[in-house]
Amino acid sequence: MRVGIVAQKGNSRAALLAEEIRNTLPDEVSIRLDDATAERLDREGSPVEEMHDCDLVVSIGGDGTFLFAARGAGPTPILGVNLGEVGFLNGVRPDDAVETVEAVVAGYRETDTIPSREVPRLRAEGEGDWSVHPALNEIVVQGPQRGHGEGLDYEVRVDDRVFNAGHGDGVLVSTPTGSTAYNLSEGGPLVHPDTDALVVTEMCAAESMPPLVIPSDSAVEIRATGAAVGYVSADSTRKQFEMPETVRVRADPEPTRIAEPSSDFFEALGKLD
Repeated sequence: MRVGIVAQKGNSRAALLAEEIRNTLPDEVSIRLDDATAERLDREGSPVEEMHDCDLVVSIGGDGTFLFAARGAGPTPILGVNLGEVGFLNGVRPDDAVETVEAVVAGYRETDTIPSREVPRLRAEGEGDWSVHPALNEIVVQGPQRGHGEGLDYEVRVDDRVFNAGHGDGVLVSTPTGSTAYNLSEGGPLVHPDTDALVVTEMCAAESMPPLVIPSDSAVEIRATGAAVGYVSADSTRKQFEMPETVRVRADPEPTRIAEPSSDFFEALGKLD
């Protein structure tokens, strides 16, 4: 069995916990540490982008670390250890981390499976034959900068029907998982992670519609004009494009898999400010 470990960069507690997990697992289990953590522990490391070759990926940190690990994990189940304050993606407490990873590894070695739940990712593509890495939380299309008199002009279509058009900072398309992140700060709704839906939220628009909840298999098109360039953000990654441009957003065929035990949605809600 191969286990990848991705620890929050610059967090000594995360690095020490990664080392403890590494030293506790049986010798028959091959351990891969992400490059930054391996350097801190003076061990051999692997790029996060190669973690998809593992059977399990352990993320140690906050939700940002989980998103970073998910970029490389692909279809591999991710077990999140929560060192952050809220933890919508990380369901394991630090004190339970070693025991939980041991149990998951033991279960896999007996059954060749890891219990997990699938959560959708979003893919964005442009007319110029480009795409961005699939996003677990959200896709954002925005102008060169935010603020009054800035932003972009846009038209939003859902399954080839016009939802709204206008001027604003941008347009955000969120998964249920991402509803508690950027979407929430832009006035979007909280969505239970088991809901089969996406959310379209206009960002600081001059005349906006309320956020729209749509079926998860919907195709969203955002026609961006009114500025020289714009940006597409997919979680923590960002790509510049020239306007005019039409950005197409829809669910990616490959979901992310969160290994059990996963986070308690309602418990995490109680930690929101």
